[in-house]
Amino acid sequence: MDKILVVDDNFIDRTLLAMVLKKAGFQVAEADSGPEALEQAATFLPDLVLLDILMPEMDGYQVCAQLKKDGKNREIPVIFLSGLAETTDKVKGFEIGGVDYLTKPCDQEEVLARVRNHLKMRALTQQLLEANRELLEKQRRLDEDLKAAALIQSSLLPTHPPDFPNISIFWRFQPCDRIGGDIFNVFQLDEQHLGIYMMDVCGHGIPGAMVTVSVSQILQPEIGYLKRNRSDYPFYELLSPAEVCFALDHDYPIDRFDKHFTIVYAILDTFNGDLKYCGAAHPSPLLFHADGRVELLDKKGTLIGLGEFVPFKDGEKQLEAGDRLVFYTDGVVECRNEKGEFFGEDRFLALLREQIGSPLEALINTVFDSLAAFVGKPGFEDDVSLLGVEFKGARFGKGAGSD
Repeated sequence: MDKILVVDDNFIDRTLLAMVLKKAGFQVAEADSGPEALEQAATFLPDLVLLDILMPEMDGYQVCAQLKKDGKNREIPVIFLSGLAETTDKVKGFEIGGVDYLTKPCDQEEVLARVRNHLKMRALTQQLLEANRELLEKQRRLDEDLKAAALIQSSLLPTHPPDFPNISIFWRFQPCDRIGGDIFNVFQLDEQHLGIYMMDVCGHGIPGAMVTVSVSQILQPEIGYLKRNRSDYPFYELLSPAEVCFALDHDYPIDRFDKHFTIVYAILDTFNGDLKYCGAAHPSPLLFHADGRVELLDKKGTLIGLGEFVPFKDGEKQLEAGDRLVFYTDGVVECRNEKGEFFGEDRFLALLREQIGSPLEALINTVFDSLAAFVGKPGFEDDVSLLGVEFKGARFGKGAGSD
């Protein structure tokens, strides 16, 4: 039952109005002065106030102003009652916080219609406010979940490069403001081989992050996904990059997570510089030779998840001392500036050529700084991943598992 506070110093007007409201089914409290009205409002907690303007000691405008200062009563609708019919009086009432204005003598049916209308609007407003509070709480929890997911995802990135004396490795990663699908790793497969992969899950948010977490876990060298057992020493052999892509395509069909992803996986023999690689619709890595030549490592199949639609093929290259590999995600070339222009492959390749004589770390940092300058504002629209690997020359050892 809605509660209404009637405030009027005129006993007859107040009593008649209270009787009409009670007969209509409302719970009614009365006050004959401003101070009493404020006391009643604090204890009765009305859903609406019918407030006379012309009262001694404290007029209706002052009462309304005090109500609007009170956190508990600030949202209570106030309908002014007065014999004053001037427009300036009505405007003043609205400015102070009133929602309506009735001129005395009041028609009973009109009073009831106005009261019901404003109570209905108040109920709708409260529903909207409650829905908004629930939405903000859900958003807060979602933001916390996304932050936690981003921390988990960032923990999957390599923390330091593997310790091969003839290999230099440097990377930069900049996530966008949403949790994304980029992930990469550089890791030691055995004493002789270096494993490298970079992947990009389609889309953003928790589902994409879950895929990156899952794939990064099975691509750990100790899991066995990258090796197969054999009976003779060293009792294992490395799966070729094409075999790894085939296994991923089998284990991650699109309907599993309703997601697909691209990846490039490579194995580098640190003893002799032999490189094997395979891509699954991922941007092709670049091979910068020490003599200035640039090759595109473009042996690849389709994206992961289509179910062997296009076979995966291994590519092979022989690295020489000073050769560099550059792996990247499409967030690099698809960076856009304020004009909507893409950074693009041509600009990216030209920038890398300009830095070909720079140390590997300087090269990667220069690309990132150039991307940021091109975009012209903090952050990127997509995750940006860039990884450089330099082969300094052959080393020798007794050998390990053959891939």
